[in-house]
Amino acid sequence: MCKFLRCFFNKKKALIKVEDMHPMKKYLIVGLGNIGEKYTNTRHNIGFKILDQFALKEDLQFETQKLGDICTYKLKGRTFILLKPNTYMNLSGKAILYWLTKEKIPLENLLVITDDLNLPFGSIRLKTKGSDGGHNGLKDTQDKLNTTKYNRFRFGISDAFGKGRQVDYVLGEWTDEEKEKLPERIDKAIELIKSFALAGVNHTMNTFNGK
Repeated sequence: MCKFLRCFFNKKKALIKVEDMHPMKKYLIVGLGNIGEKYTNTRHNIGFKILDQFALKEDLQFETQKLGDICTYKLKGRTFILLKPNTYMNLSGKAILYWLTKEKIPLENLLVITDDLNLPFGSIRLKTKGSDGGHNGLKDTQDKLNTTKYNRFRFGISDAFGKGRQVDYVLGEWTDEEKEKLPERIDKAIELIKSFALAGVNHTMNTFNGK
């Protein structure tokens, strides 16, 4: 009997261990941005900024690995793999495809965080598909994944720039007023990321979009 119980519990432990590693419980959260100090505080780097704040709040450390900086966070049986590609914005898809494949993460568990000129500053919108909207990081992601059906989290940076000034605006730094409001907006973004994995994409869209 004792031998049977030992075998049973050992088998149960093994099953639990396998379940914890199940790909459906792993999520790849990608913040888009450009590497280098000169880009750190630019609007285009909001994806990096959100993940940096996520890591700071949870006492995580990014490590430089292949095609990006990576850290892992676990919450309620879910594993969040946070990725900041080091390929520069225009080749973001290369890093995303590599880590999806390496970690055997299903496409529906991918979330890509990006800036959006078409949304008011600080607005957040989660979508399960869509065009690249002229965003080079999303364009390369779409090309590498060969689909437009992947989850993307758009963070509004507004379109408060003059004619012909779009590039300067996107690669420019936040205004003082925006800097004051960013912490609260980034905290909301972190809540959305956790909800995406814990509650699912549909519930998260209903809860956070437009907030």
